[in-house]
Amino acid sequence: MIRYRAFTKDFDGLRAVDALTLEVPRGAVVALLGPNGSGKTTSIKAAAGLVRPTTGEVLLGNAGRPAVDPEARRICSFLPQRVSFPEALTGREVVEFYRRLRGAPVDATDRVLKFASLNGSSHRTVAAYSGGMLQRLGLAVAMVPEAEILLLDEPTAALDPDGLCALYGLIEERRRAGATLFFSSHQLGDVERLADHIAVLAKGRLVAMMSERELAERLADGGVMRVRLRARVIGLLERLQTVSPQALWHGDELIVPGPATARPAVLDLIRAAGGEITGLTAAEGRLDEFYRALVEAHP
Repeated sequence: MIRYRAFTKDFDGLRAVDALTLEVPRGAVVALLGPNGSGKTTSIKAAAGLVRPTTGEVLLGNAGRPAVDPEARRICSFLPQRVSFPEALTGREVVEFYRRLRGAPVDATDRVLKFASLNGSSHRTVAAYSGGMLQRLGLAVAMVPEAEILLLDEPTAALDPDGLCALYGLIEERRRAGATLFFSSHQLGDVERLADHIAVLAKGRLVAMMSERELAERLADGGVMRVRLRARVIGLLERLQTVSPQALWHGDELIVPGPATARPAVLDLIRAAGGEITGLTAAEGRLDEFYRALVEAHP
C-alpha cells in the first residue's frame, strides 16, 4: 500500500533520509520510530506527496502511483505534527471547508467533530482554542475523508487526554475498516499500544523492521531472572552457563539473562544441584533499552 524504494532526500546538502526501502502492507498499522532528527517527518511527508525525492521513489496504492501524483494523494489523509487554521473561523467552519474540499458526505462534519470531542466547542473560533483543542481539530480534519491511507506525524505530541482517547479510537476504527495507518513517533508507549509493525530510523537510515510478535520475542530474549539462594552451590554457575552463557553470581543471587522459555530449565538445574531457592524475580526486556541499543549501534 505504501512502498519506499531507495527513497533519499537532501536539503541544502544535508541528507535527511538515506536510501529508505520499506513497505507498509495494506491494513497494517505501522509505527516509524526514531529520535528527533532521524528523518521521520520527511518520510511521512514524502508519503503524503509533500516532499519530492532527491532520488528513489515513494509509491501508494495497489496501482503503485508516485505519492506526488494527485490521483495517489486522493486515497490519503495526512495529519501534520503541528496544525494551523484561520483563527477567525469556527471549528465547524474549518471542518466543513475540508469536507467540501474532499467531497465527503454532508454528515461527515458532525461525525468527526463528535469523534474528536469537539462537538461542544465547534461554534467557538479557532482563536479561542487551546493547544490540545487545536490538535483535536486537526485530528477531526484528518478523519473527514475516511481515506484508505492515514498518515500521522507525531500524532500524540500535543494531544490532551480527550484527544488521546479520540486518536486511539480513530486508529482502532480505521484498523477494523481495513485502512492502512502509518505514523511517526518517538514515544515508545504509543508504539507498544498502537502498532502491529515497527520500523526504526536512525540518522535517516532504516535500522530495524519487525512485527509486533518479532518485537515481543526480541524483548523476551532480553529478559532477566534473579534467583536468590540460601547459599552458593559449587559448580552450579558452570552448569547454568550451558543454558544461559551470561549467567553470573551477585552475592548469593544468580543473575540469569535470557528468554522466559529457558527459565524452567534453569530452575531444574538449580534444584538438581541442591540449591535452596529463597527468592525469585523475573522481568522481560524493555522497549526503551532495546530501542536505545538499536540507535546507538548506528552512530
